[in-house]
Amino acid sequence: MDDKGAGGPRQVACPECGSAEIRTVEKAQHGKGSLRDNLGTRLAPGPDKSGDGCMHFVEGMVLTSMGGALVYMGLQEHKPLYTLGGAALALICFFGTIMAVRIDAREKAAEEAGAARADELWRPAHFCSGCSSVFCPDGTPWQGVLTTEQFKKFVWTQAGYADQLSPGDKARDAEVPAGVLPLR
Repeated sequence: MDDKGAGGPRQVACPECGSAEIRTVEKAQHGKGSLRDNLGTRLAPGPDKSGDGCMHFVEGMVLTSMGGALVYMGLQEHKPLYTLGGAALALICFFGTIMAVRIDAREKAAEEAGAARADELWRPAHFCSGCSSVFCPDGTPWQGVLTTEQFKKFVWTQAGYADQLSPGDKARDAEVPAGVLPLR
């Protein structure tokens, strides 16, 4: 891959395996082989929280209205179990929905606050198709060679939303080596 530097195009090679099959993480995330290797998720610069709060609100209100329908049916047919059960269901769903929407809003705010820092670390990074490693060719703004899981954890941690890594995500358990960020 040719990378445009101050002196013109230069050849970038992987410091881990020496391969020349190098792409920026942005191109690797959406390029050839990205679906097969799940690079869209493994190289994600941050969580995608677009529209989650709205969807959770709609789902919660549908469930709350179902509880309300049980209350109505219980009152019409003089069935106290339906009335009490429906009221309990409606209250639990309503307050659960409010909590879910607030959590989504808090996570979206954390994503927006850390997006600039994540982009600063994510954009200059390059991905090697040969050994599936990530690195910055000139060692700035970070240095070393990381696996995709280490890279994701590093970017998300520096951006302030590592707590949003899914429980099944391998990046959650990845150990980022010390010294990746140079002392400033």
